[in-house]
Amino acid sequence: MPSSDTQTLTDIDQLTIDTIRTLSMDAVEAAKSGHPGTPMALAPVAYTVWKDFLRYNPADSNWPNRDRFVLSCGHASMLLYSLIHLAGIKQGQPNSETNRLPAVTLDDIKKFRQLDSVCAGHPEHHLAVGVETTTGPLGQGCANSVGMAVASRWLGAKYNRPNNTLFDFDTYVVCSDGDLMEGVSSEAASLAGHLELSNLCWVYDDNKITIEGETDLAFSEDVGRRFEGFGWRIEYVEDANDTSALIRALQSFKEEEKKPTLIVVKSIIGFGAPSKAGSHSSHGAPLGQEEIQGAKKSYGWPTDEAFHVPSGVAEHFQNAISQRGEKAAASWRESYQSLASAEPDAAKEIECMLSGELPKGWEDAIPEFPTDTKGLASRVSSGKVLQSLSGSIPWFLGGSADLAPSTMTLIPDAGDFGPQNLQGRNFHFGIREHAMAAACNGMALCGLRPYAATFFVFFDYLKPSLRLSALGELGVIYVLTHDSIGLGEDGPTHQPIEHLASARAVPGLNVFRPADANEVAEAYKSSLKNSKRPAVMVLSRQNLPTLDRNNLGSANGVAKGGYILKEATNGKPECILIGTGSEIPLCLDAAQTLESHDIQTRVVSLPCWELFDEQDSDYREHVLPSKVSARVACEAASGFGWEKWLGNTGKFIGMNGFGASGPAKQLFQHFGITTEAIVTAARDLTGK
Repeated sequence: MPSSDTQTLTDIDQLTIDTIRTLSMDAVEAAKSGHPGTPMALAPVAYTVWKDFLRYNPADSNWPNRDRFVLSCGHASMLLYSLIHLAGIKQGQPNSETNRLPAVTLDDIKKFRQLDSVCAGHPEHHLAVGVETTTGPLGQGCANSVGMAVASRWLGAKYNRPNNTLFDFDTYVVCSDGDLMEGVSSEAASLAGHLELSNLCWVYDDNKITIEGETDLAFSEDVGRRFEGFGWRIEYVEDANDTSALIRALQSFKEEEKKPTLIVVKSIIGFGAPSKAGSHSSHGAPLGQEEIQGAKKSYGWPTDEAFHVPSGVAEHFQNAISQRGEKAAASWRESYQSLASAEPDAAKEIECMLSGELPKGWEDAIPEFPTDTKGLASRVSSGKVLQSLSGSIPWFLGGSADLAPSTMTLIPDAGDFGPQNLQGRNFHFGIREHAMAAACNGMALCGLRPYAATFFVFFDYLKPSLRLSALGELGVIYVLTHDSIGLGEDGPTHQPIEHLASARAVPGLNVFRPADANEVAEAYKSSLKNSKRPAVMVLSRQNLPTLDRNNLGSANGVAKGGYILKEATNGKPECILIGTGSEIPLCLDAAQTLESHDIQTRVVSLPCWELFDEQDSDYREHVLPSKVSARVACEAASGFGWEKWLGNTGKFIGMNGFGASGPAKQLFQHFGITTEAIVTAARDLTGK
C-alpha cells in the first residue's frame, strides 16, 4: 500500500481511471441498456482499492489467500468488468492452457449484456473469473462479504501456525444507497460488528441517488451513526475523486484490529458528463452519443472511437497489482509447503477442501438407524447425522438463526464461533435468517461447506439468498424443520403450507423431505457429494417411525430421488400411493388396508423430486409405470405441482388452505390427511 498520506494522481493514474469510465459508458451505449453513472463516479474508488491495496494475483485468480473484492451494487457491473480486463486477470490456474486466456476480453466488453458474453447484466461468478460472487439483488454482496470475512478468520484460526500464515485475506465491498436500504445488509452488518470482523471493509457510495430520484424521497437516516451502533469504524471521504483521502481511509481500515470499517464516500453519479449524467437518468439508462462525446471531451479523450484503451494503461495497472499479488502468492506457496512438510495431513485437508472434495471415508461416519416403531423426529435424526459428519469433515460447519435447540444443529464440543474462539464450528446467526443464508453463500465461496437452519415457515425470509445459492452453484445445506401442520399448537403462522411448492420451483435446488431417519442419512450423503448444488432438508417436529427395511425398499433409493418402498404383493400394482415425510406411514397403512380388499398396491417414497426427475426414463417408468393411472399422493402441504406425478386422473390428499392451532394428531384428522382418506381415494380410482 502507499506510504504517503498525500499521494497525488499521476497522469497515468488519471488516464487509467478515465479508461474505466469510458469503457463503462461505451459498453452500456452498445448494449442500449445498463447503468453507466455509478461506474463513472466510482472509477477512482475502485481503482485505488485495486491498485494500492488489493492483494490479488491476476495470473492466479484462485490463489486461496487473495483478498476478495465484491461489487454489491451489481448494476454497476461494467465497473468490475473494466477492472478485470485492465488488470489482465487470467481464466485458469498458472501453467495451464487457459492461463493464457484473459478472463474478460475487450470483445466480451463490447458484447456487454448480450447472450454470448461473460459480461452479464449483473455479475455472475460462475461466468467470469475475477467475479467473486453473484450480485444483483441489492444487499446480497454486502451480506456475502460477511461470510467471506468469517471464512478468512475461521481458516486462519484452523490452519495458521506461529510465523506461518496461510489465511488472513481481507474483503472489500463497494455498495450503494440501495444496498444499505435493504434489510439484509443491516442484518449482516449487525452480525459483522458483533463478530468484530476487522478484516471487512465496505465502501459506501453516498451519491444520494436511486432509480426514482433523490434518496430523500424515502431515505434520510444518518448511515454512519447507524453503523457506529452496529460496532463499526466509520471513515468519511468527501469526494470520490480525492484518492489521497481514500488512501488514508483504507489505511485506517488496515490498522483497525477490532471493528469492521465503513468508508462513506461522497460521489456525483456519472461524474464527467456535462449535463444529464449528473442526474439520476444515468443510473439506469445509456447516456446517448451526445452525452458520451461531451464526457470524453472533458477527459481529453478521442470522441470518435469507442472502447479506446490508451497505450500503457493496462501495463501500468497490471504491474501495480501483479507486483504485490505475485509476491504475496509466492509467500503463500512457501507457507503451504512449510505446513505440508511439518503437517502433511493438515495440508491435505486444505487441498481437499479447496478442490470441493471430501475426506476419504467420510460416509463411514453416517449412522444407520435400527427399526423403531416410535422412531425419531426427522429433525432429531438430522442432528445425529450432522454430529457424525462434523467429526469426519472438518470444514462442514454452520448453525441456526437462534433456533439451534429446536433445529438440532448444535454440535457438542465444537465450540461457538466468535471473537474469542475463531475455530468454533457452531455459528449463532441470531434472528437474521436472510443474512444467515447470504453469509453461508460467502463461506461456501471460500471453500467451506456450511449449513444454515431455521423453521421451514421462515423459508420466505431466506429465500432470496437461497435462490442465489442455486444460481451461483453453492452447496449450502438448509436445515428447515417443523415442516407441516404436524408442528401443532403454534398454529397457521408457523405451519408451512405452500413452502414445499415454492422450494421445488427453484432451479438447481434439491429439496428433500425424508420419511424416516435412514432417509435423512441418505439425503445428507447425497447432498454432500455435490458441492455445486444447494439442498433443503425439510424435517419434522413429530416422531416418524424408523421403517423396517427388511420388508421394504432400501433407503439408498433416496439417491435417485424416489423409489419403490413397498411393492404390491403380486408385483403388479393396480394403484400407486406416493408420499413424502410424515405421510409415508399413512401410505403404508393404507396399502395394507387396500391389499386386504384385493387391491394390489405399490407405495413409492418420493423424497426429492429433482433427483427423481434427473433419472433416466426407464428408471422413472419402473417406479411409476405409465399404465397405472390410479395414483394417490399424500403430503401435509399444498398440492401445487403434484399433477406431474399424479397425471390427469390421480388424487391428492393434503392441504387446501392454511392450518390451525391444535395438537398435531387432531389437525391431521381435522384436515382429512388420514389413512382412511387415502384408502377411499384409491378405491374410487380403481372402482373397487
